Amino acid sequence: MLTITGVSELRARVAAWREQGQRIAFVPTMGNLHAGHLALVRRAWALADRVIVSVFVNPTQFAPGEDYASYPRTLQADSEQLAAEQVDLLFTPAVDGVYPDGARPDTSHPLPVVARGLENDFRPGFFAGVVTVVQRLFELVTPDVAVFGEKDYQQLAVVRAMVRDQGLPIDIASVATVREADGLALSSRNQYLSAEQRARAPLLYRTLCEVADAIRQGDVAYPQLEQAAVRKLAQGGFVPDYVCVRQADTLQPMSAGEQRGVVLAAARLGKARLIDNVLVSSPV
Repeated sequence: MLTITGVSELRARVAAWREQGQRIAFVPTMGNLHAGHLALVRRAWALADRVIVSVFVNPTQFAPGEDYASYPRTLQADSEQLAAEQVDLLFTPAVDGVYPDGARPDTSHPLPVVARGLENDFRPGFFAGVVTVVQRLFELVTPDVAVFGEKDYQQLAVVRAMVRDQGLPIDIASVATVREADGLALSSRNQYLSAEQRARAPLLYRTLCEVADAIRQGDVAYPQLEQAAVRKLAQGGFVPDYVCVRQADTLQPMSAGEQRGVVLAAARLGKARLIDNVLVSSPV
């Protein structure tokens, strides 16, 4: 596996593969890799001849007071895991390699409608930072396909909308959330949980599943379902930001008669902020 930091070396390697007619898949990450990330890599291998993974902790998506400085950085362990997955190229740029004109969000393009509400209400500026770094990494890597996880459901929707709105020639593929045996979605931030908090954490997924089950059984009182889920999480020791039932494609509030939905939640448990979602189809 090649490990490349410089942009010119990256571009030269990608150009050589393109001359050979090879299809390139890209998995952007912030490192501290776990089995969920490796599932993305395996999906990438199913879609392309070459696989590039980036490890870059993006400063533009962290608000003041968030955990940018303390975000876990484990490049050696990440590199070993990626080499075992036979990744062709690990791209580890410096901040000034990604942002030669300074690390600040690009405001030249309006954010997609799916960026409104949910995470944006609690992390203002987050999606501006995400769109900025994804655009920039796409410019540098020029992949044919990029792979993202479904745990960050709204982020995935934002990336898909950005690619569509800007007419970028990149396919966006997704991989279902990878979970622990007790249902907790894998996340780098799970390591912030104490042993007692880790034991409580699966309540988030169980609560979303209960909401989804109620919808499948014909309950369309979505606000009441959301409120009951928030209360349950609070009683379980969480500090909920939101539990929302949304239409799966547009992320607009779900209306009676719509079939494809998603139940999304974000809640704090100690130092960790956990997010999760469950897709649901309501009965006709």
